[in-house]
Amino acid sequence: MARGVILPSQTSTQTLLFAIPKIPLTTWKLPFMSRQVSCKCSSTQAPVVAVDMAKYKEAFSRRMAMAGLKPHHRVAIGVSGGPDSMALCVLTAHWKAQDFDAKCDSGGFIDGLLAIIVDHGLRAESKEEANTVSNRVSKMGIRSHIACCDWPDGHPKQGHLQEAARDMRYEIFQKICIQNRIGVLLIAHHADDQAELFVLRLSRNSGVLGLAGMPFTSQIFSTHTHSYAEVSGNYGILVVRPLLDLSKEDMYEICERSNQVWVEDPTNQSLLYARNRIRMSLRDSSSSAFKLELQAVISACRKTRIYIDYICSNLISKAVTVMDLGYAVIDLEILNESKIEDICLSKFIAVVLKFISQRHRPIRGSTSKLLLDYTHTLPCKTSLTAAGCYLSPAPGSRGMKALVCSSVDCPLPSKMESSHLHFQAEQENCTSDEIEKIIADGKSYADSLIPDASDVHFLEGTSESVLTGARNLGMLSESTLSNILLLQKEEIQNFKSKSKVAADYKSEHGVKSVSTSRSEPLHPGQICCFMNRFFVTWKLSEEVTENATSEEANCDGVSERQSRGCCRSCVFGHEMMVEVRNMTEPDWLYLANLSKSRTSENFQEQRHSLDSRVEQTEEKTNGCLDYARLSAQRALVSLKSIPLAARRGLPVLVNSQGLLLSIPSIGFRHCPCLMVSATFKPKVPLGGGHSSFI
Repeated sequence: MARGVILPSQTSTQTLLFAIPKIPLTTWKLPFMSRQVSCKCSSTQAPVVAVDMAKYKEAFSRRMAMAGLKPHHRVAIGVSGGPDSMALCVLTAHWKAQDFDAKCDSGGFIDGLLAIIVDHGLRAESKEEANTVSNRVSKMGIRSHIACCDWPDGHPKQGHLQEAARDMRYEIFQKICIQNRIGVLLIAHHADDQAELFVLRLSRNSGVLGLAGMPFTSQIFSTHTHSYAEVSGNYGILVVRPLLDLSKEDMYEICERSNQVWVEDPTNQSLLYARNRIRMSLRDSSSSAFKLELQAVISACRKTRIYIDYICSNLISKAVTVMDLGYAVIDLEILNESKIEDICLSKFIAVVLKFISQRHRPIRGSTSKLLLDYTHTLPCKTSLTAAGCYLSPAPGSRGMKALVCSSVDCPLPSKMESSHLHFQAEQENCTSDEIEKIIADGKSYADSLIPDASDVHFLEGTSESVLTGARNLGMLSESTLSNILLLQKEEIQNFKSKSKVAADYKSEHGVKSVSTSRSEPLHPGQICCFMNRFFVTWKLSEEVTENATSEEANCDGVSERQSRGCCRSCVFGHEMMVEVRNMTEPDWLYLANLSKSRTSENFQEQRHSLDSRVEQTEEKTNGCLDYARLSAQRALVSLKSIPLAARRGLPVLVNSQGLLLSIPSIGFRHCPCLMVSATFKPKVPLGGGHSSFI
């Protein structure tokens, strides 16, 4: 919450049109269905209010339907208390009230609707402001949740405040939505926000994909996992921006017509932030014609992006095979036969690499060109490392296919490193199925709007080509183009002047990173999210499972008595803790030597030769040796079918002394009492999840 000035409505009325009291549904619903019931305006004013609000309500309902949403769906709203989010609350409350089957909860609030208010805690008065906003939305019949930010590394520096606050805000949104089994989050971005983002990205030399702005709907996936239920559900929140067709003036109009008060954030006047500078420049120089022309260009960029995403999606389904061991194979022959535009091909390869690496950062410049040239080369004969991935010719393909593996030599950001979770019972949760249905309904509408190639004008992709093309097509007048170029030039200069400050900050504080080969301690019953791609867990069983003894022991000549003779001390000692790291070449050699050992004595000698730091185990170890040998033999057979580069990305469990305990992806276990699993389940799916730019 930001410090702000309360702006009351200009219309003096005692009864608020959308101030819904905590009374039964049939009572608070009436003002929405009959707009003149609660209005005490004069007879000449009332029709104007009804007509104006009807326009906004109908537009809002139409956009929600386009997203696949219906009033009975459970939704959350990100609320700051400004005119944008308060207008969104007004329209959402009315939209919800259209459902005559809707119910109130025990407190008289609209069921299935939650306002999330984030108190960033950056000022002393922020708590009081959050409570004020909560009271306001409560009067509309909307239950609220105030969430306070926890800054473990201290408050962010001034120059990075907005970015850090945004990241924290969305993390909180996701967490609260998951806790309340809500899968849809409404955000109050509008057309003026899109215009600001267009100029901002233009000044950063973004191409047509960036200039398309914020999507109408998109899925976001948390980088932090808090429970096992989230692991199994791969929980992604659907973000919907239903106000993108409305302007800032519309936000004020909606609040005034519904007698809502709001706060104006004084930090929005600070020229320290790029968005504020651009907003003020647009406000000073924008005419109606300028705004209309700029929105027309943004719309054309969005249409281009819809087309590119459609081509990319089709190409993925035809040319990409994802293996459950964490790597992918691209059919280069299909890519070359498709003869698609370079911008589509660049997007395609970027999507695949981001999925495999789970490093969702833009791939630009020389890296993008390098990858594009690589996919054009047929047959493929070389290897390269780029964007957190290792690319090489797929074995046996004669260079007609490319192998894409995660590069274990590339560090991940610290906030993406392995996380440990405790098992807990899954709560009753139908949200995932509901979201899939919502996305499918929204996608069916979006698919009907996919343009033909002849209607797409900006496939060259660069910001310069977009502006030039828009002028040649008559979308931009010379005066509007000049103003846009002037805004771009001004912000480029501001950006350059602040680059040194940003560089100094990064040098001083650094971006912490961890190597994927680093070991992570893991206790029984915990889950390790390894490299954001594998969910690893383990425990010790008192009894060897029937499956283990019958399939792994008896069938290979190891008696059930021998299998059940093993104990925890054989490989774990008394620590009951393991570490997780990626597979290395010594692990392969260890398996090879272990598979050849025939006696306990030979095995002990080989252990010493492999790692002199490992102490002699107790005699009880001998009960597991035959089992470990046979398990290693089977694992080697499985490894032969996995490309060498892909093996390096497999998770491995070792004890504190470095002794190999298990490679779960290929079924190797040192002891039949060890129950371990590794599931390839990237947090962000291939393609980055659903998105729509309609």
